[in-house]
Amino acid sequence: MPPAPHSFFQGLTPTLHISHRGGARLAPENTLPAFRLAVEHHRTQMLETDVHLTRDGELVVAHDATLERCTDGTGEVAALTLAELQRLDAGHHFSPDGGLTFPFRGQGVRLPSLREVLRAFPDLRLNIEVKPDVPGVEEAFAALLREERALGRVCVGSEQDPVGERLARVLPDACHFYPRDALTAFVLAVRMGEPIPEEPRYSVLDMPLYFGEVRLVDDLLLNTARAHGKWINVWTVDDPGEMRQLVAEGVGGIMTDRPDLLRRVLDESPKPR
Repeated sequence: MPPAPHSFFQGLTPTLHISHRGGARLAPENTLPAFRLAVEHHRTQMLETDVHLTRDGELVVAHDATLERCTDGTGEVAALTLAELQRLDAGHHFSPDGGLTFPFRGQGVRLPSLREVLRAFPDLRLNIEVKPDVPGVEEAFAALLREERALGRVCVGSEQDPVGERLARVLPDACHFYPRDALTAFVLAVRMGEPIPEEPRYSVLDMPLYFGEVRLVDDLLLNTARAHGKWINVWTVDDPGEMRQLVAEGVGGIMTDRPDLLRRVLDESPKPR
């Protein structure tokens, strides 16, 4: 018998509906309106999101290290306090029609803190990437999760291997996804027929579907991951045809900016083989 996936996945079966940044094509990414839309209208099973450390040591939900793309502010997230960040308009630039309209502008949409998100969705699982490689971010993150008693419902990690390793050290029992170099080593070993590197710290392969023109996810990768007790979530898939193929292949989860389309595909799809 292959080892079971991490206890984080208890009660869950493929293919999971995961809203990437809350569904970044439908509402301002990484905001409470996006998260609520995904949960209440598209029955998402997991939110994917990102956090940064503010100047006053709080954790704010945001993907970019800078403010210009998603808010009416300028400069670095880390240069402002949480209160200063939350005075910005996080719906300012969102447009569903290529800039013709901005329906969330001036509607009070702001950057939420991680604490706010955890409290807003107390029963929901989250996949959280810690973005900055700065001293103490892992301790602040771990402390908040313990304060909110959220350790059992989050899968955590970083694209950066040093941050991922520090998170695994301070949160040894949590679910962790592979950082970039460790993920690359796993996938290359599978594709080259080499022994899979032993890596007990990480349980989940959050990975792109393609590398250039090469489709990375196939039966061999999925079967190898299962044999090692690993779970695969694929990002960021917005094409219904690709979604249907991944569901048929039995991938663990699909991260999408279009949770409406993924919900439709999952509702119409037969059980995986």
